[in-house]
Amino acid sequence: MKFSDLILQTAAKVLVFIIMTFSIYILFAGHHNPGGGFIGGLITASALMLLYVAFDVETIQEIIPVDFKVIGAIGVLMALLTGIGAIVADVPFLTQVYRYVDLPLLGKTGLGSALVFDLGVYLAVIGTTMTIIRSISEDM
Repeated sequence: MKFSDLILQTAAKVLVFIIMTFSIYILFAGHHNPGGGFIGGLITASALMLLYVAFDVETIQEIIPVDFKVIGAIGVLMALLTGIGAIVADVPFLTQVYRYVDLPLLGKTGLGSALVFDLGVYLAVIGTTMTIIRSISEDM
């Protein structure tokens, strides 16, 4: 069923930008405060769902030609590699490694493996959620 609702589509474009910005904030704030990859991934999936509601499935699949199964697999692999990296460093599985590096524009910045793990969880949740949603929408 194709429909055209200009107000919904215009509002969805603005709301998706706001929701995605909040999702990225939750992702980056997650290893110091409540939030992180799981909640950020669910928020991103909800933003993508808003696009599916405002527009039709075919239009969104043309605009975002992404195989969400691959995104989910990359996320699981990233999360797993942070654990394997800890084992290689001879510390327990999923132990966080934290280092300070001197970046040209940012100065002395702390980088930790928890962010890579959270990013992996973020991608895994987006991939899994969107794969489920798209497979349900294809059955209808």
